[in-house]
Amino acid sequence: MLIDFFYALRAAKLPVSVREYLTLLQALQSGVVGPANPEAGSLDDFYYLARTTLVKDETLFDPFDRAFAAHFKGVQALTSEGTRDIPADWLRQELERLLSDEQKANAPRLDWDELMQTLKKRLEEQQGRHAGGNKWIGTGGTSPFGHGGHNPQGVRIGGAGGQRSAVKVWEQRLWRDYDDSAPLGPRHLKLALRRLRKFARQGSALELDLPDTIRATAANAGWLELRQVPERHNLVKVLLLLDVGGSMDEHVQQVEALFAAAKAEFKHLEIYYFHNCVYDFVWKHNQRRHRERTATLDLLHTYNRDYKLIFVGDATMSPYEILQPGGSVEYANAEAGAEWLQRLTRHYPRHAWINPQPLGLWPYQRSIELIQQLMAQRMYPLTLRGLEEAMRVLSK
Repeated sequence: MLIDFFYALRAAKLPVSVREYLTLLQALQSGVVGPANPEAGSLDDFYYLARTTLVKDETLFDPFDRAFAAHFKGVQALTSEGTRDIPADWLRQELERLLSDEQKANAPRLDWDELMQTLKKRLEEQQGRHAGGNKWIGTGGTSPFGHGGHNPQGVRIGGAGGQRSAVKVWEQRLWRDYDDSAPLGPRHLKLALRRLRKFARQGSALELDLPDTIRATAANAGWLELRQVPERHNLVKVLLLLDVGGSMDEHVQQVEALFAAAKAEFKHLEIYYFHNCVYDFVWKHNQRRHRERTATLDLLHTYNRDYKLIFVGDATMSPYEILQPGGSVEYANAEAGAEWLQRLTRHYPRHAWINPQPLGLWPYQRSIELIQQLMAQRMYPLTLRGLEEAMRVLSK
């Protein structure tokens, strides 16, 4: 079977050599995975062992995954039959079926102004708890107000989100800072960011200049004459604005890897957080974001135009949050998010938006299209090619 697997990898244009194949066999004979090692006997364990021994370049991981899946199709189902737990998502789907398709289709749809006015009216009129209805603030129904039900555009009040159709959220949400000590993940993150580096020699002469020392020594009849130069420093300045919370929870590992790589590569790096879209303030620490805020205008006054501005976010939100004053899901912002994005991009001519959302989903999100327009199409996916393109634009 493994010989066929070897030829399957070669057929997929993977540069797998006989030496690497023999290394894989030696690892199996040594009991690294397999029956001899009960703690590492699954197909997943064999996958990681095979990838470690056979793949030399991270950029080949995707072709390897496809070839592996094609060759071992069905093996996982045979080896794990009867041992899998029923996913919680299945149970949630059963609960969602309590609402018929007709009920979902007839859920009341209100525009922004009508939604806000109706919510104010319901708060004045409602006296008790309601569930399963289509009017009052409650749970499990089609009302625009509450949680646990279905409405294409409403205000989620309490409860856990799931359908991402709320245009405003009424709750205090707690997020955590991205962890800069997390593993860097794919090495190409750091390599891509290095395209933005710009070195110059500054400060006192502390570093040995070997070529000039050799020339000076030769000119001095062989008597050693040391020559020194200032150390080289990366002069690039980066202002990094990170989207956090909500739909970004799905991309935490990717963004943390990028965040850690940026901290390792850039000496002059300023980091702030925002949620969904930038408005009149940002913050340094998520745990203290309600007490310690930084006015967005202060960013423009504090950091010069020579900073490179990088947004990192999935740009997935209600279009109201970009275009409408008061459209933020958390508070009544005086100016639309689009106004603030335009101010920032005008002030920082070298700017880009890094989006961890898969590129294939972009055409289905109206908010992504709007952000792309506001960023003059300078939105790039969080992939090797996307990062390289973004760094190339920022370095011009």
